[in-house]
Amino acid sequence: MASLSELPALRNYSKPFGIRFLEYIKRGKLSYKTHQAIVLIVTFLAYTCYHATRKTTSIVKSALDPQSPDVSLKFPWRMTYLSSPAEKKRFSWVLGDGWAPFNGSDGSALLGELDVAFLAVYALGMYFSGHLGDRMNLRVFLTVGMVGTGLFTSLFGVGYWAKIHSFYYFLIVQMIAGLFQSTGWPSVVAVVGNWFGKKKRGLIMGIWNAHTSVGNIAGSLIASALLSYGWGWSFVVPGLLIAFVGLLVFLFLPVSPESVGADKEEDEMGSPRKIGEGVTEPLLGSDAEIKETAVGFIEAWKIPGVAPFAFCLFFAKLVAYTFLYWLPYYISHTAIEGKYLSSETAGNLSTFFDIGGVLGGILAGHISDRLDARAITAATFMYCAIPALYFYRTYGHISLVMNIALMFICGMFVNGPYALITTAVSADLGTHSSLRGNSKALATVTAIIDGTGSVGAAIGPLLTGYISAKSWSAVFTMLMGAALIAGLLLTRLLVAEVVARISESRSQAGGSQSTSQDEELGV
Repeated sequence: MASLSELPALRNYSKPFGIRFLEYIKRGKLSYKTHQAIVLIVTFLAYTCYHATRKTTSIVKSALDPQSPDVSLKFPWRMTYLSSPAEKKRFSWVLGDGWAPFNGSDGSALLGELDVAFLAVYALGMYFSGHLGDRMNLRVFLTVGMVGTGLFTSLFGVGYWAKIHSFYYFLIVQMIAGLFQSTGWPSVVAVVGNWFGKKKRGLIMGIWNAHTSVGNIAGSLIASALLSYGWGWSFVVPGLLIAFVGLLVFLFLPVSPESVGADKEEDEMGSPRKIGEGVTEPLLGSDAEIKETAVGFIEAWKIPGVAPFAFCLFFAKLVAYTFLYWLPYYISHTAIEGKYLSSETAGNLSTFFDIGGVLGGILAGHISDRLDARAITAATFMYCAIPALYFYRTYGHISLVMNIALMFICGMFVNGPYALITTAVSADLGTHSSLRGNSKALATVTAIIDGTGSVGAAIGPLLTGYISAKSWSAVFTMLMGAALIAGLLLTRLLVAEVVARISESRSQAGGSQSTSQDEELGV
């Protein structure tokens, strides 16, 4: 019989079935690094699917509310331009009549209302999801969210075959889809935060956060490719895909090292906090003798840095999501070299914004790691986004090459801070020194920051739906103003980081000078 001291070793860990299967094949326990690799791959695929399903609406917009110009523009992607009468007749539901009730004079406003309904429920659900995520099995929670997202994304597309023309059907489906979508971000960030300490967290999460842009690109390409077969397929296929990946999450995702009995490695256990924070314990170190309890919603708001970054993200996501939902529509309704692109080609072209976003997220993470300055990096990117937005609006129509180049730059500066705040910053604050090593705040803090940002994400597309009917220049003015405010909200944290860097440089210089004097005196 085992002694009392040996009982902890007999603990029955709740390993996912997929992990057990891999260990059975290997005939041994998986290493810590193998678990980390599985976490990165599975969560990357999971959130790629979340964004792919979210992106489809922006691609289908031009099919539901069709463009009117009849000018052709040659472009090296497959399909369709506005030149051939035969093609226009063949795809009249796409380029001609649209889909009631979105093909009327108020079509843009109705589509904007769908966006804000989705994002409003998404933002509200985010707060509850973070609260529940810290109290539930994140693997099960994430699986339910992905399957539910797939179901209601597909139901939106079913409206095509069922010939549904009720605005309220699409509204209700979008709202429920938004609720299920809100389960994703707090869950994946909390899981990744459980497995990775602060060392190189910005770079790792910057690369990992490419799932946002990869998802947008995949969603754009899939939805655009399927438009010619009926816009319903543009929703059903991504919906089935995310449900399938949800099952993979249930089978393979290890929520934390403790849940699968993995031993934390030396570099993770020994990652100290910032100088001056008053503690040197590991960011995510856990003490088996201390029972962790989930942090309350109000308590999480009081963590230093949460409020400034949350409100900064409000304006950053306002800009990012306006592009997410309206960029393909804007491209298809803006003459480039005096000619207009088709809906499918505009959707393909918009992926360059997301490609720029991948680079921006990686750069922001790497720079913030090297400088150890999240606020300085985020604010600088937001300020750089202002001239980038101005140049894209002013000169993007001159040529196709100019449009792509400026769109890429906008994506880099807009998505860089958005990616940094929602990943590395959220994980840093979710393991702040004031929590004394309690990792049960990760999902709640992530939900607060991204939930607040999602309120801005809802407002941006809504305002764009109304403002764009009068002037796209006014839309870009709104976006530049939002980017400015986002940068200004980090001013206090930025100044604190600058002062800390100066103090650190002076102390290092003083130490070097003292060492030189000691050497001269022969000490």
